[in-house]
Amino acid sequence: MLVLGIETTCDETAAAVVERQRDGSGKILSNIVRSQTDEHARFGGVVPEIAARAHVDLLDGIVGQAMKDANVGFAQLSAVAAAAGPGLIGGVIVGLTTAKAIAMVHDTPLIAVNHLEAHALTPRLTCALAFPYCLFLASGGHTQIVAVVGIGKYVRLGTTVDDAMGEAFDKVAKMLSLPYPGGPEVERSAASGDAKRFAFPRPMLGRPDANFSLSGLKTAVRNEASRLMPLEPQDVSDLCASFQAAVLESTADRLSVGLRLFHEQFGPPRALVAAGGVAANHAIRGALQDVAAKAQTTLIIPPPALCTDNGAMIAWAGAERMALGLTDTMDAPPRARWLLDANATAPAGYTNTRAGF
Repeated sequence: MLVLGIETTCDETAAAVVERQRDGSGKILSNIVRSQTDEHARFGGVVPEIAARAHVDLLDGIVGQAMKDANVGFAQLSAVAAAAGPGLIGGVIVGLTTAKAIAMVHDTPLIAVNHLEAHALTPRLTCALAFPYCLFLASGGHTQIVAVVGIGKYVRLGTTVDDAMGEAFDKVAKMLSLPYPGGPEVERSAASGDAKRFAFPRPMLGRPDANFSLSGLKTAVRNEASRLMPLEPQDVSDLCASFQAAVLESTADRLSVGLRLFHEQFGPPRALVAAGGVAANHAIRGALQDVAAKAQTTLIIPPPALCTDNGAMIAWAGAERMALGLTDTMDAPPRARWLLDANATAPAGYTNTRAGF
């Protein structure tokens, strides 16, 4: 089957065509992504109104390019999939409305995809991975440990009680006057820093649950930076290195607990999967490899282009659902918030207000 996927939940405007074979394997025929980094850089973060307008301006052309690169016509599509949430509601509306229009005009099934489910299923596009497996999802808006039991079957084992991991990286970058987007800049600066110079806290270390907390760590960095003002370049590098080291140690501890909880509930995981933009951080990848080795499981991280937001992951999630006959009606709503695990509740102390939690 051939599925067109549309992604507009944040600041990437993306479309892709993916083919799912009868044996369940997948092939990306096209994957067009237009990042809006330049539009948001001077504001130091994503501005929802600017993002929504950019999606309106860009999406038709990107969908057309994706179809052209795949060398298929709309009449050949088995389904049209769009990320219906969670995300910035203006952008979600643009993508979902466009998908509905294509589906109506060409009498094609519509699939409203949960953006988080798309991340969860991406490794099945890139390799033959069977259920169940453990997902570590870390991005600007999400930090979760999820048991991926099957299509539409997800159990959240841990989440953040405040800032998402990518959000914390971006905020630390901003307070240290590093360019936007901040995550890669923090990693780059940390490479030349002394990770032992500052003794930052390791949030949630040793707790029996698998939840995360990064707000206090972020505040510790701010306090230390304020004490050192004006900051020298080496101060910035050392602050980044010490911050990143604290994140790594905390993440390793939280994931170890998450994998133990997974094993208790579902048996040995087929793999530990990492997805989301933070998974592109090389230091974090190394920490995840150590965690997976200690848990005697395999670490799977999709290629960087499929870790960040893209249309191929939406198309693939649509294909996975289509294979089970799971389609949606034209009244499928756009959602700013959409839990992957419908039975999950906010952890004690939960304060995060970002979309999707």
